[in-house]
Amino acid sequence: MKKLKFLFVMLIGILLVPCTVLAKDKKPVNVYFFYGNGCPHCAEAEEFFDSIEDELGDQFNIKAYETWYDSDNVDLMNDVAEARKEEADGVPYIIIGNQSWNGYTSSYDDEIIDKIKSEYEKDADNRYDIMNYVEALNKNAKDNYAADIAVVIALVLVVSGIGLGIWFARSRAN
Repeated sequence: MKKLKFLFVMLIGILLVPCTVLAKDKKPVNVYFFYGNGCPHCAEAEEFFDSIEDELGDQFNIKAYETWYDSDNVDLMNDVAEARKEEADGVPYIIIGNQSWNGYTSSYDDEIIDKIKSEYEKDADNRYDIMNYVEALNKNAKDNYAADIAVVIALVLVVSGIGLGIWFARSRAN
């Protein structure tokens, strides 16, 4: 009888494993928020995101980048805008999935909420995330830069070798 109970428990356990492995936890959506310290519109946007925290807080993560006092964040904002083929005319600059908002007014609230919800419903692996694209572009640029350096070094070595060969040949001729 004990063996039968043990086998029954084992069978139930084995049947439950695929269900727990296949069930994916929903991951929050990244909301990229470029802002300036002291910007009144940015403060309004920040208040808006704070106000939806109770209702939607498990559905989004704010990735905030201060741009007025951090030049690296300005460069990142410009890279993001360039990757999106648009201009970041100022702050706040908000990106969720494949949509962006330049500036902020309360008339954007429903649009932003709808975008957070629709992105959250997508499988996390199928969401568009601009930062993945920007990172890929930057990696390619760095790879190209490294390749350019390698070519310059190779050219310097070849020219130096030729110069040394000519110098050596002339010195032997004399």
